[in-house]
Amino acid sequence: MVYTRNLWVAWLTVLLGQCVVFDHYRPWPDQIPPLQPLIRALMSHRRFLINICHSDYTREKYLVIGVPANKLCCIRNGFEPRHLQPALPIEAAKRSIGVPVDQKTAIYTGRINHKKGLALVIEAAKSLPDLLFILVGSHNEGPIETMAKTAANVRVVPWQPPETLRHYIFAADVLLIPPSRQPLAKFGSTVLPLKLFLYMASGRPIMAGDTPDVREVLKHGENAFLCKPDCPDALVAGLKTLTADTRLAAKLGAAAQADSRGLTWDARAQTIRDIIMDRLTAAPVPSGAWSNTQIGDWIRQSRRWLVHLVRERSWVLPPSAHTPPSGHK
Repeated sequence: MVYTRNLWVAWLTVLLGQCVVFDHYRPWPDQIPPLQPLIRALMSHRRFLINICHSDYTREKYLVIGVPANKLCCIRNGFEPRHLQPALPIEAAKRSIGVPVDQKTAIYTGRINHKKGLALVIEAAKSLPDLLFILVGSHNEGPIETMAKTAANVRVVPWQPPETLRHYIFAADVLLIPPSRQPLAKFGSTVLPLKLFLYMASGRPIMAGDTPDVREVLKHGENAFLCKPDCPDALVAGLKTLTADTRLAAKLGAAAQADSRGLTWDARAQTIRDIIMDRLTAAPVPSGAWSNTQIGDWIRQSRRWLVHLVRERSWVLPPSAHTPPSGHK
């Protein structure tokens, strides 16, 4: 058996007579529509054991093109507990990164580039001069780093190893997942970001956008504060609420931490192992033929993809370039 995150390797494995498990977050049927018939044929093959999707959002994209439901499984990503050990009180964490204990902080960790919705965060920062925004994960001087220089309360920090990163996470009064549809809708590059699970495990309150993928894990008022995406005023209002209402912040952080307990990488591996063992003995399920409606959807999406490729020089068609599919689910 071959376990891979590469679609081409999965195809080659099946062609060479081996069983394969595919594990990836991207909704490839939407992002490269011309591949839909090949993806459907591959994942319907008896030697293709399972496609492990990282979100229900992605799993649904494969169901729409007719991949059998028993070949698709949503298993979330996870976190490594030792990356947050030992835990730090917020005061000690702030001192360790050179921030005054009484300074309120909103912290983002991850890649810093124009695809992550960080322009929205910097815009909101200008309306909250008393709140210190720390963006951790810079690799070089790019457009976001340049933009950050226009806001005195935004600090950009280079990429940090796990043993140092935890100091920033524990120093947060609010942990930020930029509330923007852009990473998912425009660039199609982020679905349920990895940072989300580490954030949850830290016990710090999370501010995020009310987007389809995030809603699968975070619930507004229960384990996070979700605001309207791509709306600076909503982000500003949410940050004011979370930094002023300490009881609400503590409640949301504790609930997220409790929800994270089954989301470690070890737990994920055990779940995947059990599913593989079950699939090795499962009877094959035929996929059936495409309907005329599905064929029509495929043709229209493929044309849209080709136009996007020519205009943008990008192989990935983002959701914003799609029209709602009329195929069955």
